[in-house]
Amino acid sequence: MHYLSATEALRLFRSGELSPVELVSAVIERAEAVEPTINAFAATYYEEALDAARVAEKRYLAGEARPLEGLPVAVKEEAPIAGKPNTLGSLPLRGEVATQTAPFVQRVIDAGGIVHAQTTTPEFCCAPVTWTKLWGVTRNPWNPAYAPGGSSGGSAAALAAGTTTLATGSDIGGSIRIPASFCGITGFKPPHGRVPEFPPFNLDHYCHEGPMARSVADCALLENVIAGPHPSDVVSLRPKLEIPSPLPPVAGMRLALSVDLGCYDVDPDVVANTLAAAERLREAGAIIEHVSLPWSLAAINRAAEIHFGMIFGPSIRPLYDEHGDDLTSYARAFVADSDKIRKEDLVPGLELEASIYTPLGELLEDYDALICPTFAVPALAAEWDHGDLAEGRTDGSWMDVMMTLPFNIASRCPVLSVPSGRAANGVPTGLSIVGKTYDDVTAFRVAAAHEERYPWYTDPAHRPPLG
Repeated sequence: MHYLSATEALRLFRSGELSPVELVSAVIERAEAVEPTINAFAATYYEEALDAARVAEKRYLAGEARPLEGLPVAVKEEAPIAGKPNTLGSLPLRGEVATQTAPFVQRVIDAGGIVHAQTTTPEFCCAPVTWTKLWGVTRNPWNPAYAPGGSSGGSAAALAAGTTTLATGSDIGGSIRIPASFCGITGFKPPHGRVPEFPPFNLDHYCHEGPMARSVADCALLENVIAGPHPSDVVSLRPKLEIPSPLPPVAGMRLALSVDLGCYDVDPDVVANTLAAAERLREAGAIIEHVSLPWSLAAINRAAEIHFGMIFGPSIRPLYDEHGDDLTSYARAFVADSDKIRKEDLVPGLELEASIYTPLGELLEDYDALICPTFAVPALAAEWDHGDLAEGRTDGSWMDVMMTLPFNIASRCPVLSVPSGRAANGVPTGLSIVGKTYDDVTAFRVAAAHEERYPWYTDPAHRPPLG
């Protein structure tokens, strides 16, 4: 029962074949069994969740059910919930409690979603793995030696392990898509502004809040709840976009395929799974053409370094100055790298970002979407740290394997990551589907067509051997 899709659970709730109490109880029981291994929850609210499930049960009986009524939803701890911890995974902030609730989380609650847990992140969400001095190490349910990705690693691990039905994530450099890839789930980075954020990071165009789920339909369900304009966010887009159901087929669509985005050194297992995913879409009637992008890894990394150094690094500098020894090594390195960026770098950084988007924009004029690997290697070690090398690599930085970064630079492009297969080390790999700016629906169409030919969590063989 803990692997029920959200859409199927809602159908069973409406028909009276399943109670929200039964589902929430099953998810809690599963969490109690596997949390000692994966450590995906920063805080739990099981009794509150069961009380909310009983209320949801009554709402179904009264015919008053809301869009997410009775569904367990795990919320990434970086998103504040009034009265709940809001530590950002940082030891010096271990006593912090939120005084307000993020607009998109409030929408989940108002739609009947039951927040039974907050999920782990790396400190300040600034790493592609999930371990902190505050919470310890979060592990990949497919192979606990590996990370579930970051920074939404706890949310992805919980979905893969069956300890939540839906989850939220955030993405400033791949933080939804990387965990989706590592854990074999679906994650959506909406275009900047689609889902409202709190200031001041709503003004940071690398920042996105988005849905994570075990299926494309579940991801669309949550996205339709959290998206839409909000009075607190000047960049939130109007009118509200709804992902339709059912989605039209992809027959006749022209899809560009790149296995390396022109500049990444991609693991052979990742390449093979990407090509297999492209073949499934070809079988669905899409026209697939190999393309090349004139991108430079050095330019992508430099643009990201300038952006993070201008905005993200300075945001944690005061805490670093006061509690530097209590921060993780990767957070300290992040601040140190940010110190190298000067205000004179801002305009050249923006020029780099424009030069990176231009060929992508031109490509997407000729194609309906771009498909590519989500990450250059299958996974990183669970306790991987800043300065460590990716498995099988002899040099390079952590940015050199993050094929997600260009699409934070091209932040108005929607990107879905869906499972593409498994690597030799047992962990899943991901396929990214990149849409034209603000064309969310096409990205979901392509994802749904792939999932139809490669169902993942509906097949027990595609669930991690955990517990």
